[in-house]
Amino acid sequence: LGPAEGRAAVLLQPFVHQVGGHTSMLTYDEHTVCKPLVSQELSFYEALPLAMRQFTPQYKGIVSVHLKKDSLGNLTLIASPSLGQPDTCGLLDSASGNPTASLWHKCKWSHTQVTKTFKDSCSGKMLLRTDLQYHTDSLLEDANGKQPERKSYNPWGLHCHRQHLNRMSSKHNENKLHQFLLLENVVSKYSYPCVLDLKMGTRQHGDDASEEKKARHIKKCEQSTSASLGVRICGMQVYQADTGHFLCKDKYYGRKLSPEGFRQTLRQFLCNGNQLRTDLLEPIILRLKALLAVIRKQSSYRFYSSSLLIIYDGQEHKESADHHPPFPKPHGTNPSRVDVRMIDFAHTTFKGSKSNPNPTPHDGPDHGYIFGLENLIKILQSLSEGK
Repeated sequence: LGPAEGRAAVLLQPFVHQVGGHTSMLTYDEHTVCKPLVSQELSFYEALPLAMRQFTPQYKGIVSVHLKKDSLGNLTLIASPSLGQPDTCGLLDSASGNPTASLWHKCKWSHTQVTKTFKDSCSGKMLLRTDLQYHTDSLLEDANGKQPERKSYNPWGLHCHRQHLNRMSSKHNENKLHQFLLLENVVSKYSYPCVLDLKMGTRQHGDDASEEKKARHIKKCEQSTSASLGVRICGMQVYQADTGHFLCKDKYYGRKLSPEGFRQTLRQFLCNGNQLRTDLLEPIILRLKALLAVIRKQSSYRFYSSSLLIIYDGQEHKESADHHPPFPKPHGTNPSRVDVRMIDFAHTTFKGSKSNPNPTPHDGPDHGYIFGLENLIKILQSLSEGK
């Protein structure tokens, strides 16, 4: 009996709306994603200050994950809910649960295979999305070094999965259990999630970074808008209503931007292909100001290398006889609903952290993070004034 037998196992699928980061995010069920557990991140979620909860994904527990190989050599990741974990709705039953149809399609999958498997294995809500295509300026090459056709899901997440799966399969045997964190899927309520991933702060390396890693991160900050603005773009996807595509940018694009380029990309994030969504500026600015007030009160916290997500729905809900939104929203919901969430706390340090009982003492709030938030608010305000 494998580790997952006897309990309802969950086949983990790549999370298609991952636009940044290098850790592989996986879909556990419609409202839950999971990622490899890092003790520092877990201790952050366990000690999360009440005031910050509205700005972070809800923490839902821990799950055990193991690698499974079928007779064809296809790799899948299977989660076995630990006892006492929250109930999950995305359970795999034996009738529909064919792991070979999973996205973890061999280690050297061709791009067309990936796209096809994506379409085959995305159920429910996602099926409505398969006619949309993501396209990007820096597409990943396939195994033969060719640029794949410009027709795929946001390639960044797939790039992370491929790397993650390769690492896991080369380092560990099948029965090894890996611990993963279960977190709220903060984009699940959006039909066409437009996501901007911003790396916040003027410093990215954790207190535990080696000298070599420290130097590398300092250089990245100096050569990007992290040093000048306290924020840089790590990835984004924007739904273009005129073409039905998502426009995607990755972290390499974000690193090269000047402060003016950063401003233009922020503007592009709010452009749906037809117009600038000026209706979104005020709600985003208000939410960022609320976050700023909370961060100013958090003494000893340093959010090194964490990201801030800005999210809105690319589908404007103009009800008309011939145009029904694909996912009906209840009446009275604000069509320009936006969200701002902090994510990625693997290098976050604070006084009293369980994973790091003797952290480097940091007094007062995280000034690098505050500097980035203030600049972000200023730039958005100048956009709303039409500058």
